[in-house]
Amino acid sequence: MAKTSVENAPLFRLSAEIHVAAPPAEVYAVVGDLARSGEWSPECVGGSWVSGEPGTVGAVFRGENLRGTDVVAWAPVVRGTWFTESEVVAAEPGRTFQWSMRTHSGEKQDSVWAYDIEARDGGSVLTHRFRMGSPTEGIRGITAEMDEAGKSAFFAEWGEKLAADLAVTLERIKHVIENRSTEEKG
Repeated sequence: MAKTSVENAPLFRLSAEIHVAAPPAEVYAVVGDLARSGEWSPECVGGSWVSGEPGTVGAVFRGENLRGTDVVAWAPVVRGTWFTESEVVAAEPGRTFQWSMRTHSGEKQDSVWAYDIEARDGGSVLTHRFRMGSPTEGIRGITAEMDEAGKSAFFAEWGEKLAADLAVTLERIKHVIENRSTEEKG
């Protein structure tokens, strides 16, 4: 039996980077605060820490998300407002901040978002990564009724959407950090 596109791994492995005129510690202080995601994310409009010490490994964040009807409009993706939970899986100040999406029952999924920070050229290079190694609950639900052609089309369009979201997110983070007042920079 041939493997379907849903069974191939990883489903997504994307990254984008941008130079930010700020030291790594300052960049980390911003990106490691998921509650501020609404300032830069194309989908996450906010949220709150629901367990653990905010921003530390094991802490759980409940995100509020909003998606319009025009995003991969033909596919049965969630529209409007919905909520997700994620768990911090790496938190190394000035270096990396990573979180894994959780199932409805609270288990970590093979779906990890990350910010990596490297000192360079008098500031920092901020890399935003996303990797989904195997289908999440949501992806399985979206693709359950699709044939192979539909799955291929969905993964191609969703990958383009994710790549664009990574780039937009980085541009917005750069703007937030580089336009903070002196008092905010500490």
